Amino acid sequence: MIIVILILLPNLTILVNFFTERAENWEHIQEFILPNLLKNTSLIMIFTGLFAILIGTSLAWLVSAYDFPMKRFFKWALILPLAIPPYIAGYTYNGILDYTGVIQTTLRNNWDITVNQSYFNILNMPGAIFIFTLFLFPYVYTITRAFLSHQSAALVENARLLGRNAWEIYFRVVLPISRGAIVGGVSLVLLEVLNDYGLVSYFGVPTFSTAIFQTWFGMNDLNSAIKLSATLMFIVFAILILEKVLRGRKKYSTTTAKVRPLTPIKLQGAKAWTAFSYCLFIFMLGFLIPFIQMIDWTILTFEKIASPVFTQLMMNSLLVSFVGAALVMVFAVIIANFSRMHQSVFSKSAARVTILGYSIPGAVIAVGISTVFIDIDNFLFNFYDSMGMEASLFLSTSLFILISAYIIRFLAIGYNSVEAGFDKIGNKYTEASRMLGMNLTKTFFRVDLKMIKVPIISGFILAFIDILKELPLTLILRPFNFDTLATKAYQYANDEQIQEASLASIIIVVISAIAIYVFHQVLEKEPK
Repeated sequence: MIIVILILLPNLTILVNFFTERAENWEHIQEFILPNLLKNTSLIMIFTGLFAILIGTSLAWLVSAYDFPMKRFFKWALILPLAIPPYIAGYTYNGILDYTGVIQTTLRNNWDITVNQSYFNILNMPGAIFIFTLFLFPYVYTITRAFLSHQSAALVENARLLGRNAWEIYFRVVLPISRGAIVGGVSLVLLEVLNDYGLVSYFGVPTFSTAIFQTWFGMNDLNSAIKLSATLMFIVFAILILEKVLRGRKKYSTTTAKVRPLTPIKLQGAKAWTAFSYCLFIFMLGFLIPFIQMIDWTILTFEKIASPVFTQLMMNSLLVSFVGAALVMVFAVIIANFSRMHQSVFSKSAARVTILGYSIPGAVIAVGISTVFIDIDNFLFNFYDSMGMEASLFLSTSLFILISAYIIRFLAIGYNSVEAGFDKIGNKYTEASRMLGMNLTKTFFRVDLKMIKVPIISGFILAFIDILKELPLTLILRPFNFDTLATKAYQYANDEQIQEASLASIIIVVISAIAIYVFHQVLEKEPK
């Protein structure tokens, strides 16, 4: 009940204040700024979504349906772009492509070629779309590949018998039957685009996230920031409704339980190397090139940046990520088990509310939860005074508010993982344990918890990665003099110290990459 209130209260506060609070700058924002925000946000979402679908589904189909050199490597390596947050990727690619970057320097020094700077400028909307696409397409790739790997081979084989070539099968069979998976993946991509602040801020592209920050901290107008947040929430709700419509209009299922999964076709000659080259090209752009560049910059600046202060940054990041992910999983297990054991309207509603947080951008959650916690602190002023404490904004300036925001934002990740685990084991083991005389608590700890160990580990890893990379929430809600690797990398890059940002960035990337590999191995070894 507490966690449901914690998730709903900030969002309800924003929606209520949207209609009740008067904002001094809101009329100006509505007339001169809001149309441009809607245009920029819409264009980035549309083109990022389309390109992510194109790349993610094509790679998922290649890896699922064909055998070619290094396929086993690419199967998990194509997930690695998720280890690089878009804002870090943006800094890195700008450093590679600018006047002093490796490409233009090589052209000038080795071939005496000076190029037009506009050709290499990515600090614009097309550049933002390029970065978002390259580093978010794995959402579409992973979900679509998981769907296709369990899809019936008969559908594809029948299409081949009817004379369809590979392209026709892809567009007329694979894409239609995968629509639910594709829509799910691209919805996550769009929500990540809406959540981003670091990339669009650095690239100078006005979006809702940047406008919320500027209105709140630049104009010192929290009420206008709340109204912008509410407007962004309406856009999110529209996306979720659209996702439901697109998923629900058509469904594909098999008429028999005996489904033979796809058997990969071994490619030979030019076709094999074309498939290999395509996967390698995307892997290089989405992970290898920026990763190598970050290593180079880290070597150049290591002695300057490495210090006890930097060690503290690492400890801060690991602390909030571990505690946040652990609490996410604790609440996820409690809610998922409660929903499973009590088939009531309230339990189902509580389960649906837990998913709401991941749909709301970090900047919006930060605005909502700050408003709530400031009101709580004001209410508790007398209590602080009676306890001999200085009357201050204690809760709203502590790690408590930051961890609470992480739980709201990422609880859906843990819940979805645990719910899938409970669905897989069913209730038969729980019922058998109860018949043998164990009460609910003993059954949960001795039976249920052990059987969903893999989903709990998977959910913890995913939540840990997302918290480690999270920027908007951490920037707004962190206590004074409390920085993480993500906020420090942003600060360095924002001060045009891109090379100095590399050490913090590469630690985030390495930890995330290791976690993604472990996550992949855990899923591969899980009994089907």
